[in-house]
Amino acid sequence: MLDLLITNATLPDGRTGMSLAVQGDRIADVAPGLQVPARETVDAHGQLLAPPFCDPHFHMDATLSYGLPRVNESGTLLEGIALWGELKPQLKAEDIVGRALAYCDWAVARGLLAIRSHVDTSDPSLLPVEAMLEVKQRVAPYLDLQLVAFPQDGVLRTKGGMESLKKALDMGVDIVGGIPHFERTMAQGAESVKLLCELAAQHGKLVDMHCDETDDPLSRHIETLAFEAQRLGLQGRVNGSHCTSMHSMDNYYVSKLLPLVAESGVSVVANPLINITLQGRHDTYPKRRGMTRVPELMAAGVTVAFGHDCVMDPWYGMGSGDMLEVAHMGVHVAQMTSQAGIRACFDAVTTNAAKVMHLEGYGLAKGCDASFVLLQAGDVVEAVRLRATRLHVWRRGKKLASTAPDVANLTLPGRPPTTDFRRARPAR
Repeated sequence: MLDLLITNATLPDGRTGMSLAVQGDRIADVAPGLQVPARETVDAHGQLLAPPFCDPHFHMDATLSYGLPRVNESGTLLEGIALWGELKPQLKAEDIVGRALAYCDWAVARGLLAIRSHVDTSDPSLLPVEAMLEVKQRVAPYLDLQLVAFPQDGVLRTKGGMESLKKALDMGVDIVGGIPHFERTMAQGAESVKLLCELAAQHGKLVDMHCDETDDPLSRHIETLAFEAQRLGLQGRVNGSHCTSMHSMDNYYVSKLLPLVAESGVSVVANPLINITLQGRHDTYPKRRGMTRVPELMAAGVTVAFGHDCVMDPWYGMGSGDMLEVAHMGVHVAQMTSQAGIRACFDAVTTNAAKVMHLEGYGLAKGCDASFVLLQAGDVVEAVRLRATRLHVWRRGKKLASTAPDVANLTLPGRPPTTDFRRARPAR
């Protein structure tokens, strides 16, 4: 007897009337119209069953700290970094843990079951690292949390920065990070990329580097990152996050850059909500969107994913852990409004994000982890449009969260009552 059978589901690839069978913590079968005895059977009623959402770029050590010690009035990246610097001496491990655990609850309720979080290693106390390692252990039964050793103040710019980062890796942090555009000079930034990639190669670690998070079109550390990935044989193991300078780069240079990134196997994570908020702050009008060239990177064969980046912290006062909100903003900022474009933005917070994170057992195929989300939507496009309610969330065969359907009722003079009118499709 199966443990769980979900029937009459629509899958992200468009297949309808599908059944998904679960035995233990694995998917036993995916096929149309299965009729097999199961301890629990769920009729999806034609709604979308998707793999769980993944966030490949987040800062959980800072989340939910909005207003501490004050609010970012300018809304700039640099004021956010300065604010975080003011807050760091006041941080307590138990506060970081408490806020992070609260955020993880938000995430799970929204079907977000895998997060890659950058954790600041700039302070030699490594207090955020200790706190986040505790969080990782505590959430392991219900959420995959990857940690990146992130030298927020610059690994070369900060006294003892490299030593602190190495210590964080020794403590159990998973991935090597960096922030080359925040080093003192372009040359020092390039040197940091080289040193950090060599460190990753020596220790068998992945690389995920904040890269060119600036409006400066001459910030070109993504080029160095791609070169080092090839030189050191790290193809497929390196990610460049943000890459917002590409938004402002000369088109001819980008025409050379995109093939280099593709050949190097470097993936890219854009952060639509935060990139559009923090970038272009020095512009009058027209104002740059700031997000990297998502459709062009995808067309070149680069794996592109979307991250949330921040929720209620010194850089961003909004957010709720909803990756469909991230995808929805990505559609607008990148002008990916075709049906294929919207589906690609959904992939950017599911399958592509899972590729960036090197998640094993991810997907809706036989043998994969029995982790998935039932959404109140008929297909992927509708899920993004409505930021669809997560009706049920399962991880490895166990139901973790349920939310009542979002239903609106209209009773208008001279018209029959209407229910759930927002999902009605216009005639074509």
